[in-house]
Order: sequence, then structure tokens, then C-alpha cells
Amino acid sequence: MKALVIAEHGDAARELCAGARTLADEVVLVTLGETPEGVSDKTVVVTVPEGAVADDAAATVVAVFDAEQPQVVLAEPTRHVKSIVGRVAAHADAAVITDASAITADGAESLYFGGVGERVQKAVGAVAFYTAAPGTFAEAVPSGAGVVEEAAWVAPAKPLRLKSSRVREKGGADLFKADVVVAAGRGFTEESQLDWARDLADKLGGGLACSRPLTEGVDWMPQSTYVGVSGLMLTPKVYVACGISGQMQHMVGCNRSGAVFAINKDKNAPVFKQCDYGLVGDIADVLPALTAAL
Repeated sequence: MKALVIAEHGDAARELCAGARTLADEVVLVTLGETPEGVSDKTVVVTVPEGAVADDAAATVVAVFDAEQPQVVLAEPTRHVKSIVGRVAAHADAAVITDASAITADGAESLYFGGVGERVQKAVGAVAFYTAAPGTFAEAVPSGAGVVEEAAWVAPAKPLRLKSSRVREKGGADLFKADVVVAAGRGFTEESQLDWARDLADKLGGGLACSRPLTEGVDWMPQSTYVGVSGLMLTPKVYVACGISGQMQHMVGCNRSGAVFAINKDKNAPVFKQCDYGLVGDIADVLPALTAAL
């Protein structure tokens, strides 16, 4: 069996190739960005021409797909790659099973209905397409001779036209790599109060995340930092939820953490039914004191 991995970032490519190795005998990596070594039997580099949009690499990836004839396709769930893998799957008369948290011969596990349910899906066609959440294959080890070749660019019939671009604000530490994540919620009533959470994250050597209202409600944090069913799905060793009520839409993004700590002044907050350790208290009192104690 052959697996095709489509990725944009090096870390994702390594993990997905490692996972692909558990599903198939041969692994081919198609990369649109970083090119890690020793993770696949073959690496096909797709270079997007100057002025083109990465989504237009779909025609090129379709050509690689036709040449390789894989039985399994694993894709990194970035915006560009999801756009590409969707069109490759349509070309193969198949559908993509998205946001898998585990993939075996029996199918792919994923959450649905906003995270309140879990299901197992299995592809019925000749090729199975999956996007896999970070951490899905965290224990797997990549391998391969790493033969590298450049793909010939196939211009799409109707290319996208880039009108403008701007640098997107980064959210500090890479939350997918952080062992500790401190997350702020609506319990923070002023933007300046986020410094309490930042100080705690710095003390713990972790990254700062948030719930969705702090990105789309008051615009205090970058959209790339909110955790939840429509945001990041994180698996740190420690997750500290500060001033977060604990609605399922948020908790589904962190419930695979090693340990979840919660700080909330409302003793009846739902988060206390979903955490490993809870502390009832005002974040204005707790966070500075906790940081000082550490």
C-alpha cells in the first residue's frame, strides 16, 4: 500500500509521514514549503511561482497523485492544503474525512456536533483521504530514504489572482509545540489584564492562547490563538484555563491535554466538571499570586 502526504510545514510533514508509515508500506511526501529529510521514501517539492496563490498548486498535486496512485492520502489541515486536498479528492471521485484524531485500519475517529459526539468514519472508495489534527501520530517515528524531486508546475485552467497581501500577526509561541498552554477567556474584562496570563505563561515556559470571544468579540488576541471546535485543537502536557467558562465548543480544543487546570470565580462554571484540577477564585487575585509563588 502507498500513502501520499500533503503538507506545508516541516513539523506537520514529519508527523504525517510517520503516521502514514503505520498505514502503508511506501510513503510519498508532497511539500509546498519546508522539506524535511529522512521522513519519506520520496519527497516531491511543489514550488509555487511568484505571484501565484498556493491553492493553485492543486493541479500540480493532482498530477503527482495520478503518477503515484496512492491508496491513502493524509493532509495537513492548513487553509491552503485543505483547499488542495479537497480538489484532489474530487478528482478521485472521493470525499475527505476531516479533523481525524486517530486513524487505523478500522477508520478515522473524529468529533462532531460541536464536539459533543465522537464517530468513526471509513472511506468506501478506492482511495481514503484524511486531514489529521496535530498530535494524531505523536508517538509514530518517521523514516525513509528521502529521495527528492521537483514537480513540474501545472497551471490551473482558472487561476486565482492575488489582489493584495499583508503579514498576519503571530500569536507568540507555537502553541502546537508548547508543553504548557495558558488560555484566557471572558473573565478578563480589560485587555491590559492579559498581562497576568502572559506572565504566568512566561513563568511556565508556555504559550498564551484564548477562547474565541477574545479574538472575534473584542479583538484582543490574534485569530491564530483561539482554541475550540472551529479554532486550534491542542494537546499540551498542561492546559491552564483562566476565566474560561468551559463551554463544549472551547473544551473540545483542549480535552486531549495531559492535565487541565481551571481558574474561575464561579464555582458552578462548567469547566470544573471537565478539568483535572480546579481553583475557585478571581483571576485578579489568583494569577499574580500564582506567578509570584512559582
